[in-house]
Amino acid sequence: MADEMMVKELEEVVVRFSGDSGDGMQLAGNIFSTVSATIGNDISTFPDYPADIRAPQGSLTGVSGFQVHIGAEKVYTPGDKCDVLVAMNAAALKTQYKFAKSTACIIIDTDAFQKSDLDKAAFTTDNPIEEMGIKQDVIAAPISQMVKDCLADTGMDNKSMLKCRNMFAVGLVCWLFNRDLNIAEDFIREKFSKKPEIAEANIKVVRAGYDYGHNTHASIAHTYKIESKAAVPGKYMDITGNKATAYGFIAAAEKAGLKLYLGSYPITPATDVLHELSKHKSLGVTTVQCEDEIAGCASAIGASYAGALAVTSTSGPGICLKSEAMNLAVIMELPLVVLDVQRGGPATGLPTKSEQTDLLQVLFGRNGESPMPVIAATSPTDCFDSAYMAAKIALEHMTPVVLLTDAFVANGSGAWKLPKLANYPAITPPYVRPEMSETWTPYQRDPQTGVRYWAVPGTEGFTHVLGGLEKDNKTGAISTDPENHDLMTRLRQQKIANIEVPDVEVEGDKEDAELLIVGFGGTYGHLHAAMDELRANGKKVALAHFKFINPLPKNTATLMKKYKKVVVAEQNMGQFAGYLRMKVDGFVPYQFNQVKGQPFVVNELVNAFTEIINK
Repeated sequence: MADEMMVKELEEVVVRFSGDSGDGMQLAGNIFSTVSATIGNDISTFPDYPADIRAPQGSLTGVSGFQVHIGAEKVYTPGDKCDVLVAMNAAALKTQYKFAKSTACIIIDTDAFQKSDLDKAAFTTDNPIEEMGIKQDVIAAPISQMVKDCLADTGMDNKSMLKCRNMFAVGLVCWLFNRDLNIAEDFIREKFSKKPEIAEANIKVVRAGYDYGHNTHASIAHTYKIESKAAVPGKYMDITGNKATAYGFIAAAEKAGLKLYLGSYPITPATDVLHELSKHKSLGVTTVQCEDEIAGCASAIGASYAGALAVTSTSGPGICLKSEAMNLAVIMELPLVVLDVQRGGPATGLPTKSEQTDLLQVLFGRNGESPMPVIAATSPTDCFDSAYMAAKIALEHMTPVVLLTDAFVANGSGAWKLPKLANYPAITPPYVRPEMSETWTPYQRDPQTGVRYWAVPGTEGFTHVLGGLEKDNKTGAISTDPENHDLMTRLRQQKIANIEVPDVEVEGDKEDAELLIVGFGGTYGHLHAAMDELRANGKKVALAHFKFINPLPKNTATLMKKYKKVVVAEQNMGQFAGYLRMKVDGFVPYQFNQVKGQPFVVNELVNAFTEIINK
């Protein structure tokens, strides 16, 4: 009997949903990851979008994937390879099979493996399983036909019914891992709240997929469960990096008692932040979709001058365009957060893929001496804290701040414990005080921090003018005096250097590591997983991962010189390694660099780091 199947308990599992870009694989993956996060599993996800705007249906370049790694305890990456591969058409099987483990279970929709589908996927025979040499268990089911049969009495047309077939895969995977369908159904009803008939049709198909597995055993000897072992009590949600970033900005504005303004121009992969913030007018959020990148940044500077927490969001190409306006914020010394969700470049490059190639651009890519704090978020859930901290630094130090995320972190998701805002540090901008009005000038500074005082326009007694021309340190009037310019340049530089940031922490074998792994930003999970695997293999390894790039933590030089071998691993050609060499005298690290538009593969990291240790 189906209900007598043996249930095996697993520590972790990786599931990859794949199909045509119109097959709803991202939604299927989101539902399954949400179900898993809600019951307390730790998760890490990786949506892998095609770069084509809309590739031909069934083509190899149009395959969309969504990978989710579920663990009973902490998981750091979406996984190198999957335990379950859902391939909704022939092209998906052809392109995604390389991500399947040798022990993987493969689920296919046989209705999408007709001759025309096989031809588009460049198969040469009518048996793709045999042609590809697939030896794993394959659940081959006529999913499309079963979906049409399931919805035959709904009055939906054929095209609309087939749009629901991704839900059959969700139901089948939920059965395979003994998931509660009620959570999935609640998600679907909320997702399609304005179209309840569509919601109910999708729920009907989810149940059909679950029942198919339950009633037929689906060619599998066992089903599985993953019980959470280290869950911290609290409310959790599956959150993407972009959504967490948006929430972090809202929280910072609330803490500072300010309105939040976002000036933005849509650009992949940052646009979701604009979409999310536009939903929260009731929280004092104003969003403006501007005519171009320059206007997005310039309007945010205007909002900052008027006393708001101002943000502008973009990706690498937009940073190029915003650079002059960013410099205006530097010389005016106004608070501004510039969100850069990095993607593959140069030029249009790889819009839907991920890199870390904007680091030197945000550090130095402006004319003149233009110091600017830079923070790099380390995971989807860390985007909340990083956005909050970027806003705090901008407001308290009267400076533009760059927050770096990347497509992997921004589109990926994790199980996020809803925080309590009361536990976050206060945000206290350096406002002018009434007693200062008689002697105040626009560039009067706090003697301890070097930060100029903020006079919001309309504050009686503090009328002033700011602009892009250099100003006299004492009067605030336009000045071309060489000594004054040298002084103002040094004051702006010192103000950034004075910012207190936490020391970088070392994880792993802190005292006696044979190798220190160094990284920054969104590679944290992969580097941590590589360290764990190396230590499990008997190697002495440590990890120092940077979130604060400018200014660097004060213990940076000490750590870089403490270990005999140091490797800097990054998704560029060595930008962070070069920056560290510039900042730390005599520092000559090993380097691991990839620019593939894809996350690191843990196994490749382990092999490369082992080779360095053995030298």
